[in-house]
Amino acid sequence: MTIRNHLLSALSALALAACAAGPDYVPPAVTPTASGPFLSTESSAVTAQPVAADWWRLYDDPVLDRLIEDALAANTDIRVAAARVARARAMLRGARADREPQAQINADANYGRQPAIQRFPGLDREDWIIDAGLDVAYEVDLFGRVSRGVEAAEGDVGAAQADARAVRVAIVAETARAYADAASSAARLKVANDIVGLLDRSLSLTRRRHQAGFDTGLDTARIAALRNQRAADVPAIEAQRDAALFRLAELTGRVPADLPAIAAERADMLILDQPIPVGDGAALLARRPDVRAAEQRLAAATARIGVVTADLYPRISLGGSVGSTSTSFGDMFGAGPFRWLLGPLIGWTFPNQSKARARIAAAEADTQGALAEFDGTVLAALREVETALSVYQHDLQRRSDLQAAYEEAKRAVEITRVQQRVGSVDSLALLDAERTFADANAALANADAALSGDQIDLFRTLAGGWGPPESDVLTGRRSSTPTDDGDQRDWSQNLADLSD
Repeated sequence: MTIRNHLLSALSALALAACAAGPDYVPPAVTPTASGPFLSTESSAVTAQPVAADWWRLYDDPVLDRLIEDALAANTDIRVAAARVARARAMLRGARADREPQAQINADANYGRQPAIQRFPGLDREDWIIDAGLDVAYEVDLFGRVSRGVEAAEGDVGAAQADARAVRVAIVAETARAYADAASSAARLKVANDIVGLLDRSLSLTRRRHQAGFDTGLDTARIAALRNQRAADVPAIEAQRDAALFRLAELTGRVPADLPAIAAERADMLILDQPIPVGDGAALLARRPDVRAAEQRLAAATARIGVVTADLYPRISLGGSVGSTSTSFGDMFGAGPFRWLLGPLIGWTFPNQSKARARIAAAEADTQGALAEFDGTVLAALREVETALSVYQHDLQRRSDLQAAYEEAKRAVEITRVQQRVGSVDSLALLDAERTFADANAALANADAALSGDQIDLFRTLAGGWGPPESDVLTGRRSSTPTDDGDQRDWSQNLADLSD
């Protein structure tokens, strides 16, 4: 039987006997109640229908659609996440390469004086020594050290991919929120200016009555003070609107000056007037990228137990080398200087295995920690959704009550103005009615803004927003530099076309 046949027989026997050290990964169990319907789905404000991945299209706003597309293509956090996925994939390729034979070529040439005992009589002791060789080694993965390492690297890739999806979910939600905040600020700004305008008319009327002797200077001063207080709200709201637009520029990969003007033109609240689809707990846990990332980290930690457990057993490698040593290049390939070696190499740390067992205990502790993190992530996901649902539904009720208060305050101020004109009430009654109406008007606008944010928060906790295929996400693909003039003209033109 030839040497080649001996090696093949040995490899076959080892492959049949091989087993992976350490525990096999088993997906963690989740309590059945976590997979059921949410506690707050009985409200008419939500429905148990599945969550749409592109939930932002429910708003039917082409400008928002384009902004989110731009953010997905150019946001810097998404690019960072894509780089981390690329790194994890590179580490996986390195782990898989350990399954293959490793080869090393070496060569060196030295000129020097050799000891007399190493030279034949009559030969010059000073000469060239030229050596070249090829070494090949293959680790027989008898106890699964390499295969468990590949499993761990695959878990790291899965976790990095899930983290990238989590970044996408966050960026989509933040982009929609920035756009909604800018629109809400514009709507609140209109309300604030309307209130100031109404108070200007009341102030003008009070001044005329004062000139006619029906009201005092104190009445005029009180109305003027209320008017100025409400006018002071305008700069604060304008600053909030500017801040939202600056956030929108950053999220879409632009400096503030490059954000097209059409992105700031919406002046009404971004609110859905239809039930929001929320699905159930089972769909949520399958969709949430943070839950997926925690599970993949648990799988990787479990595999690493096998990596260190394999150190308790011998590490077997099959190797060989060929080479030649000569005093000249002409003699390198002759029969005399040619050499070859072939055989197994066994390495085993025995009997002192304390370090290996300590590493196993550390890996097991890491796995227990990863399991606890998974359980905590599941609980946090459910808590976030239930909280978002509760806040949204209570804010809906609050908004309904504020709407009723607004209608009553509006009716009261209209009646009081008429009564003041005919002299049946004094200016103090009008001042009180005007203040109540201004407060109710502003509170209603703030409630609408809160509802807009509540809806986006709910979609974020539901993990909507996976968007285009994964290949586009994880490679960080983008068409051009966001601040490039050509890209800016194209982007602005697209939005302008949508607005026509």
